[in-house]
Amino acid sequence: MLPNTWSPLRDKYPNGNIELTLSDLLSYTVSHSDNNGCNILFELMGGTKKIDTVIHNLGIKDVSIQATEKEMSKSWNVQFGNWTTPLAAIDLLKKFNNGEVLTKKSTDFLWRIMTETSTGKNRIKGKLPMGTVVAHKTGTSGTNAHGVTAAINDIGIIVLPNGKHVAISVFVVNSKEKTDVNEKIIADITKATWDYYIKLFSIHGTP
Repeated sequence: MLPNTWSPLRDKYPNGNIELTLSDLLSYTVSHSDNNGCNILFELMGGTKKIDTVIHNLGIKDVSIQATEKEMSKSWNVQFGNWTTPLAAIDLLKKFNNGEVLTKKSTDFLWRIMTETSTGKNRIKGKLPMGTVVAHKTGTSGTNAHGVTAAINDIGIIVLPNGKHVAISVFVVNSKEKTDVNEKIIADITKATWDYYIKLFSIHGTP
């Protein structure tokens, strides 16, 4: 949802004509939110409709995948064809965490590159204790001429001190606030969630 010029992959290889492994391409796309990497993956997988079907077949109904990053970069309104809800995102995270989506090897790989996410450091991770393990994926749109940012998002899985996992999904949509304000909203919600579970387990012990 950022302009299609956002591409750490292209910045590293400005002359193109490179060969990447699929794992490298996934790392660029997930860990660094590389839009060009995302477009390539859509092509490799057979397009958005096929991916949309795959997600629906997992039982995640409140999701629509209609446009690639390249298509979204051409018109502001196109991006709104791609949508989901926070609860649907949580359902997908839970299925992933429970090993219901991928093989064990692929689950471990995706977990690792999600923990290596370099974007959105002030979102889910923003107010958590240093060193907290978070496997997450950010989403960020551009801002239009009216000062509206369509999306500042972050979804992920937080590892609590007792080893238990908490899935969280926060979407800030159609905001006229600055990026740091939108990111603080996500960080504040996450910190409140963290505090709730820390207090809960301190009272009841670790089941």
